[in-house]
Amino acid sequence: MNFNSLQYLVFLVANVVVYYLLPQRARNVQLLLASYYFYMCWNPTYALLMLFSTAVTYGCGLLVGASAWGKRRLWVALSLILNLGVLFFFKYYNFTADVITRGMDFLGLSMDVPFLDVLLPVGISFYTFQALGYTIDVYRGDVQAQRNFIDYALFISFFPQLVAGPIERSGNMIHQLKERHPFQFENIKAGILPVLWGLFKKMVIADNLAVVVNTVYNNPQGQGGGAFLVATVAFAFQIYCDFSAYSDIARGSARMLGFRLMENFNGPYFSKSIREFWRRWHISLSSWFKDYLYFPLGGSRRGKARTCLNVMIVFFVSGLWHGAASTFVAWGLLNGLYQVVSLLVDPLRKRVMALLHLRDESLLVRGFRLCCTFFLTCMAWVLFRANSLTDALTAYRAIFSIPFAGVGGTLTALGVSVKTLGMLFLFVAVLVLVDWLLTRMPLFQKLNKTVFLRYGVYFLLIVSILLFGSYGQGYDPQDFVYFQF
Repeated sequence: MNFNSLQYLVFLVANVVVYYLLPQRARNVQLLLASYYFYMCWNPTYALLMLFSTAVTYGCGLLVGASAWGKRRLWVALSLILNLGVLFFFKYYNFTADVITRGMDFLGLSMDVPFLDVLLPVGISFYTFQALGYTIDVYRGDVQAQRNFIDYALFISFFPQLVAGPIERSGNMIHQLKERHPFQFENIKAGILPVLWGLFKKMVIADNLAVVVNTVYNNPQGQGGGAFLVATVAFAFQIYCDFSAYSDIARGSARMLGFRLMENFNGPYFSKSIREFWRRWHISLSSWFKDYLYFPLGGSRRGKARTCLNVMIVFFVSGLWHGAASTFVAWGLLNGLYQVVSLLVDPLRKRVMALLHLRDESLLVRGFRLCCTFFLTCMAWVLFRANSLTDALTAYRAIFSIPFAGVGGTLTALGVSVKTLGMLFLFVAVLVLVDWLLTRMPLFQKLNKTVFLRYGVYFLLIVSILLFGSYGQGYDPQDFVYFQF
């Protein structure tokens, strides 16, 4: 049940209506049943895995809360082993088997590790990390162990953010599940605009850009550097619009029910460094790794060398989290390398800036750093999108070839018409403008305060989706990219 489907619209409206008609004591039960139905629409057996993760972390949370200090680590370890074990089996077993087989072949040894024909349960990385975060929070004393299984199960399975985040924290979400949420039209208003904006980003921008990206990256041989460069920039906006669209729809859907989910994106392409980019991109995952991996490793408290190592470990794990493939691992390591190099050369950069009498706050410097950060991010996206490391190297060779090869032929070689390219350029410009405004003011709240503006924006978004959105006869629906993680 994709967010960009009529089925989800009916599902959401029905659940909002039923939720507010039910008495308070029955609402969480209704949302829990709806969430499991939502998840089972992909595959009913997936729900058993989610229930297993829920039961394990619920039980371990109670045991951690009730145990003496020495035994608490045992229950946390058990939760980690069981949950990560399931995640490894479904997501990483075949990848590990392939690595072992290739490694033995390289050493001249014959060892065929059997491959398993298993499907990756949608959203398993998201709810597993959310469940593990709860166990660790209980261990640290940040939250109390939950005794109400219904409330806790709903925390893990809450349908707006279940499949692709944001990865909620127990401290932000569990108390909301216990609060009363009377019907307030303000919540409906506050939820509609993010949902429509998310649908616009997904159906109008992301799915149309996907045509350009797929045309080039699915046929890398013979593509010029210009084609790869256009497709890579297109992918940068495709994946941003695709993923942030899901978060927007999730936050809007939850808000209609009276819940506030954490912000997951904050104008990432306005970042002036890779470090800043990761504070603005997939905020829920970045903060999860910071709190539950980077800081426990020592953070930046044990010297520069250890800090660099910790950064590389975090980004290696981040790359692996995104997918069981060498391209994702390389993508994570490249982003880690960016940060390590930045950390090491930052003192030199500051000295050069002082010698040239330049300030970080100046428009010229900010613009230059923004462009450099965007370029470096795009070069990393090559690894994320390429179907293999070989294809990624092909793309890099083409982009950095001398002399530089342009798009070649006509613009339609990118898979879309000139008219569509012009439309996409316009809508990406609108996206950039809106993101810029959102980083400076509560734009949606301001629009909701004026009836004329609110309904005018509704009208423009709906018309744009109907006229330019990807749907209808012959349309191959594009799953949200992060469903695969």
